[in-house]
Amino acid sequence: MSTTTAKTVGELAAENPAAQRIFEKLGIDYCCNGSRTLGEACRISGLSPEMVNDALDMAAETARATSSSHNWNEEPLADLIAHIRNTHHQFTRAEVARLVPLFNKVCAAHGTRHPELEEMRQTFAALGHELGLHLMKEEMVLFPYIVRMEEAVVEKTPFPPAPFGSVRNPVAMMVNEHDGAGEALRDLRTASNGYALPADACASYRALYQALVAFEADLHQHIHLENNILFPRAVAMESSR
Repeated sequence: MSTTTAKTVGELAAENPAAQRIFEKLGIDYCCNGSRTLGEACRISGLSPEMVNDALDMAAETARATSSSHNWNEEPLADLIAHIRNTHHQFTRAEVARLVPLFNKVCAAHGTRHPELEEMRQTFAALGHELGLHLMKEEMVLFPYIVRMEEAVVEKTPFPPAPFGSVRNPVAMMVNEHDGAGEALRDLRTASNGYALPADACASYRALYQALVAFEADLHQHIHLENNILFPRAVAMESSR
């Protein structure tokens, strides 16, 4: 087994952000199932490990030639948290607010001929509700504590008292909720047959599916940054004391 094939897809996505686009294209789950090795992920998806390795190598070369992006494995955790909040949390809230009425509009016009739309609307509404609570818990409890932990390391002072015991406890809760969100995304993709548009799709129908594809990609990136980078670094920071 090659070194790359033996690594987890979460590690590969963290080391090389360009790999995330390859995984999205190939349908490899690098966020909620980021603990799978690339070899396992390829076997589950019926993909050739050699083909995937070649695609990852090409993406890495392109990224090295053009990249000016952050290395979130090394940047301060406070900066990573600010990025997650200002980029992914804002996008999630804005898109949930926009897509709920768009779903209503498309269901009213096409729901009779395409009953899967109602199932998708209910799935997305539940996902949006759960994500709203999830983001609030991160922003009000976990994220501020991680920032204070990092400040304590820099200042060489004791960690602040935590109402939840170890940081592992809220991290485990957030990861579990991420798994639920990932399942909802898979349900949406399955119900829509991979977001395949029917022949009678109107402009609103097309806009809805395009937005759901973008929502899925952003949430994958969002969960990846937390599951595979932020949370492991926070746990390691706590364990270092």
